[in-house]
Formats: sequence, C-alpha cells, structure tokens
Amino acid sequence: MFDTVVSPIVELINNILSPMLAIVGAVGALYCVILGVKYAKAEEPQDREKAKGALKNAIIGFVLIFVLILALRLLMPIMIQWVQRNSAS
Repeated sequence: MFDTVVSPIVELINNILSPMLAIVGAVGALYCVILGVKYAKAEEPQDREKAKGALKNAIIGFVLIFVLILALRLLMPIMIQWVQRNSAS
C-alpha cells in the first residue's frame, strides 16, 4: 500500500547518501585546514583562542554530521522493514 510512496523516497535517500559522505568529508577537511592556517597565523592570544575554538567546533560539527549520515545509512533497512511490516497489517 505505502510501497508506491516509500519506494521513490528510499531510492532517493540511498542515491544521495554516498555523495553526501564525500561532500561532507571534503568540505570538512577544507574548512578545518583553513581554520588551522588561521590558528597558525594568529599572533594575539585572543585571536589564537578564537581560532582554536572555531576549529574545535568545526571538527565536532563535521564529525556529528558524518556520524548522522552513517547512522541513516545503517538504519535505512530497519526503517524500510518497519514501514513494510506496518503497512501490511
């Protein structure tokens, strides 16, 4: 019953996940390198602390995004089974 609605959505998510992992990884690495250079060039202690905090927050944010994308990929089959089981009854 819901298969006609769920199937295109699942296919779209499956097709987007791999490129999203690559994009998040590339953007995260580039941004962290830029912030690292900013940290290395900072001469004032205040600027160093600000750049250090920004670098730490960026790393935490990108790791969190990466983990959430991986969790979606791992949980997708479980969610599909749940929808199919609940739509059959």
